[in-house]
Amino acid sequence: MPSLTTLREQMIKNQLVARGIRDQAVLDAVRQVPREAFVADDLVEFAYEDAPLPIVEEQTLPQPYVVALLVEALGLKPGERVLEVGTGSGYTAAVLAHMAGEVYTIESHSGLAHAAQKRLQELGYDNVHVRQGEGKLGWPEYAPYQAILVATGESDVAEPLLAQLMVGGRLVIPVGTEPRLQKLLRIRRVSVDEYRREDLGAIRFVPLVSAAGPTTPGGEPSRVDRPARERPLAEAIAAAGEPIDSIKEANLDSLLERIGEARVVLLGEASHGTAEFYQVRARITQELIERRGFTIVAVEADWPDAATIDRYVRHAPARPADGARPFSRFPTWMWANAQVLAFIQWLRQYNEQFSSPEEAVGFYGLDLYSLHASIAAVLNYLEEIDPDTAKVARLRYGCLSPWEKGPATYGAATLSGRYHECEPEVLAMLQELLNKQLEYAAQDGHRFLDAVQNARLVTNAERYYRLMYYGSHVSWNLRDRHMFETLESILKFRGPESRAVVWEHNSHIGDASATEMGGHGQFNVGQLCRERFSLQAYLVGFGTDHGTVAAASDWGGPMEIKRVRPALPQSYERLCHDTETPAFLLALREPADQEVRRRLLEERLERAIGVIYRPETELQSHYFFASLPRQFDEYIWFDETRAVTPLKKEAAEGMPDTFPFGL
Repeated sequence: MPSLTTLREQMIKNQLVARGIRDQAVLDAVRQVPREAFVADDLVEFAYEDAPLPIVEEQTLPQPYVVALLVEALGLKPGERVLEVGTGSGYTAAVLAHMAGEVYTIESHSGLAHAAQKRLQELGYDNVHVRQGEGKLGWPEYAPYQAILVATGESDVAEPLLAQLMVGGRLVIPVGTEPRLQKLLRIRRVSVDEYRREDLGAIRFVPLVSAAGPTTPGGEPSRVDRPARERPLAEAIAAAGEPIDSIKEANLDSLLERIGEARVVLLGEASHGTAEFYQVRARITQELIERRGFTIVAVEADWPDAATIDRYVRHAPARPADGARPFSRFPTWMWANAQVLAFIQWLRQYNEQFSSPEEAVGFYGLDLYSLHASIAAVLNYLEEIDPDTAKVARLRYGCLSPWEKGPATYGAATLSGRYHECEPEVLAMLQELLNKQLEYAAQDGHRFLDAVQNARLVTNAERYYRLMYYGSHVSWNLRDRHMFETLESILKFRGPESRAVVWEHNSHIGDASATEMGGHGQFNVGQLCRERFSLQAYLVGFGTDHGTVAAASDWGGPMEIKRVRPALPQSYERLCHDTETPAFLLALREPADQEVRRRLLEERLERAIGVIYRPETELQSHYFFASLPRQFDEYIWFDETRAVTPLKKEAAEGMPDTFPFGL
């Protein structure tokens, strides 16, 4: 783990400067405050992440960018007297203390106020004065103030605070009761009776604790809170969209024309458990295979699991079972569902025309979760091909063995320093395989691809399971970089004329630079594909308003059929719902109406449901900001959707002995 000083500098560069903080005094003040001193000991490693952190009294320490943005908006001058409303842990007051003369800060929670006062005194902030009390009343004994900072969102500004502002002074406050839908106001007192308001734009807190949206007494989603529709833009979208009356019968000629000669077509999904998303991806993929010669289907699934499906669809010899059956691990319904099975059976039948399995359309996994299965696959391969190398590999992987079936536990142990990291050994194993590429490839090309990819997976997964404990963009970026490099390896293996269809979640295939993720330093497969393939990458996003979805409430929990709440106001989904069109295709790269694209460029909320769905905290858990036309080249809409159908054991009856799904 880098030093805290290094992490602090990275935070300033990547979270503050990169996102527009320009006031050097603010940057210097943030640099001088040890943020780790304001969090609990077990959260120190997260101190400089772009995320809020829990403190006592169910309160949070806001992410560094928000603190810097608020302080910069004040426009402080040396020696000024500042009032802060909402002390929290005391971190913002410490930043202010490096820029102002005296800082007076009020906290309503007595426990927080006492802890902050003690902490600030221990750190030597003698110019910070803490008081427990009602923030809206201010601190009149030391008024007037040249600057007042209200750190919590309010519906409006309390009159006592305005009265305590000096003529010429500034008050900065986030206005709005929803943490992610607030505007930042700066109010200047220009005379005794006159105040001038400035709208500084949206401010987006990343909340830790959130409130549920409204529901009817029966628990069903309610639309009563929706404001008047954005009818003109919704009507324009409806006119520009191409209606889908039936997934099976839809005419996809115009979509294929827009895709053109793209080498990589990325098909998203707004959830991992929606039947229509899988069905339309299958339909588009079939068209691309039959009419455009695509030879690769690459999915957001573990490489070893997908490899079993790949051998099945290519009519390649099955391998002896070496552990759990494919897709038998959480979340099983994501791939072991009736919609995927129908596509797998179609692909197997399509591949019957090829005389050799090597020529058939392949089915490949891009993900890196199955550390245990990947190690087993590499070792089994080496035992057969090169027993001596297998012995070395087994020794090198030995340091992972306590955690093979629970790599997350391994990650925790590594962070605690109780076990040495295994990265050098795993890297050596991968390099050894690569060095023997020519020898192995001469024996069996597909087998070598399988083994090398599994070795790469072990390397990346080992790092991923360590880094994910930092709760940062680092683990996300590692995972998406791994998936992109896997895709590149498959394309290279299948030859220069190969073309790939990718099935992944919208959050992976939409260009991250056009979303809130990019501001957090995250990139994804879609962004990397655009950088690598330019216009030869075609990104297709999906969305829905309401219906049902297969998802769990917690990681590793049972699958549930959950009701999807109607889309929120200010979201792209709400706009699409207001078109009153059940389903449609909407071209974004080459739209029928350029004005629609222009109007959609403004950032809005967008929903993402993964294998976990928490409708009770939907805004905070499942929405992010994005610019849809920059994120995707095409958008596919289904107003009402239904959950995927998970496979039951009886689904395998009558299937050939090679049937691969783990049921």
